[in-house]
Amino acid sequence: MTAVVLDLDTLDFTKGNGLVTIVTQDARSGVVLMVAHADREALEYTLRTGQMHYLSRSRGLWHKGATSGHVQHVVSLTADCDADAVLARVISVGPACHDGTTSCFRDTALSADAIGALDATITARQQAMHGETGGSSYTQRLLGDRNLRLKKLGEEAVELATACVDQDVERATEETADLLYHALVALRATGGTLDGVREVLAQRAGLTGNSDQ
Repeated sequence: MTAVVLDLDTLDFTKGNGLVTIVTQDARSGVVLMVAHADREALEYTLRTGQMHYLSRSRGLWHKGATSGHVQHVVSLTADCDADAVLARVISVGPACHDGTTSCFRDTALSADAIGALDATITARQQAMHGETGGSSYTQRLLGDRNLRLKKLGEEAVELATACVDQDVERATEETADLLYHALVALRATGGTLDGVREVLAQRAGLTGNSDQ
């Protein structure tokens, strides 16, 4: 895992009576997961372990995920221009919010990660099938019929290519959305996940240290 570097001496802890604000963001999707606070000790633990630590009003020094297992692996820590806030980009293992949701900011998470919301719907449709080979929804029909989903995947790819040949921006945009949907269904049917795709893209973009994160 790549070492995370942040010079704590450059932070201004005096403005917040010994605290700085931490804005925690998913390094893959860009979704804001939570906002919390940390003192110097919490940030020292964060730098030492590579996992997020905060200062909680109720529990003091707080290692995120120590009890639930939903730890946050640090990708980068960046101070703002006033040096009293830190943007923490993380790879989160499980939900960030205590109520089991990905983000503490529901509407923000949905709008910032519409593909993630789509993937969650596909997952819910799959779980509702209870091992059956079919279902009432179109997504369930695709999940239960290998030939149908592969046929549709090919059709959507051809339609996108045709729209690109025609330089039809609106249709190309719509066909891209259709192809993404069918690709996610096909991926889910094989046992793959959107998080797996994000991990590959993050590694290729140099946003993660290595696959151990």
